[in-house]
Amino acid sequence: MKFMFFLKEKLILIMGIILALSSVEILLLAYHIGILVRLYCAVIIMFVVILSILIEYKRKKDYYNQLLRDMEELREKYLISEIIKTPNFIEGKILKEVLKDTGKSMLDNVNYYKNIQEEYKEYIELWIHEVKIPIAASKLIIENNKNEITKSIDEELDKVENYTEQALFYARSNTVEKDYIINKTNLREIVNGGILKNKTSLLNEKIFLDLNDLKTEVVYTDSKWAIFIVNQIIQNAIKYSKEGDKKIKISSQEKNDKVILYIKDNGIGIKKGEITRVFERGFTGENGRITSQKSTGIGLYLCKKLCDKLGLGIELNSKKGEGTEVRIIFPKNSFTNF
Repeated sequence: MKFMFFLKEKLILIMGIILALSSVEILLLAYHIGILVRLYCAVIIMFVVILSILIEYKRKKDYYNQLLRDMEELREKYLISEIIKTPNFIEGKILKEVLKDTGKSMLDNVNYYKNIQEEYKEYIELWIHEVKIPIAASKLIIENNKNEITKSIDEELDKVENYTEQALFYARSNTVEKDYIINKTNLREIVNGGILKNKTSLLNEKIFLDLNDLKTEVVYTDSKWAIFIVNQIIQNAIKYSKEGDKKIKISSQEKNDKVILYIKDNGIGIKKGEITRVFERGFTGENGRITSQKSTGIGLYLCKKLCDKLGLGIELNSKKGEGTEVRIIFPKNSFTNF
């Protein structure tokens, strides 16, 4: 708060005081009052006015400077009304009341939309669980009536099931902390869970799985969420495989207090300029626009989001025409920073 700006706001008051002082001096002069008395009155009035302006400036300057400091330090700035002190001047009191009412209104508005979002999320989860019943029933009918047509239908149902599962995990991705349990887990079991979800596609696409370098490592994570992440990566490896000798190599390596899971394919790969954007929501890139490989741009985004929530690392390297390698970094001990 600069003094010159403060004085500009007091300009009318200062001009009024000068005018009043001039009138008093003229009045005293008319009554033939001595110059020393007139000078004394002028000095006293000016002293009182200047002192009151300086005191008011100091009081307001201290208050507003403290308000600005609190705003800078406060993470949730909408809570500023809860921490500022009640000032001893009227404008500050009005400001505090306005901030308090504004903050309350904002919180009420946020809670309103939060409740709407929560209701929508609950509906999506309920719908997904309900839609799984006819999918399972359809698969049972196919199992009892196997032929080339039902085999193709079964493959499409697998895709539907994968998309519904993706939608379920996406709906829960903002509240992972309410739905995870960190346990000692066998890494091979996580990988096997991801492979099992894609067994039909792997067989139909005649993709060779190399698990020779996958060790039976122990990691600390939530197996359900970890299987989903591995499942999404394997799905991508299948989706973007290329004609010829199709291969997915899954291996692991222990480094210090971490275990790194490598999932490498020899598919069409990703061009260099797009690698840094593959974890962005909705980013499909050049591969996602290939007619036969429609992509939503959600899979890797969701993997990155869930890894961040679970305290896992995820990295990706790729070369166009040669394939892609995804690395998932698991903690090997029970202490994880979330």
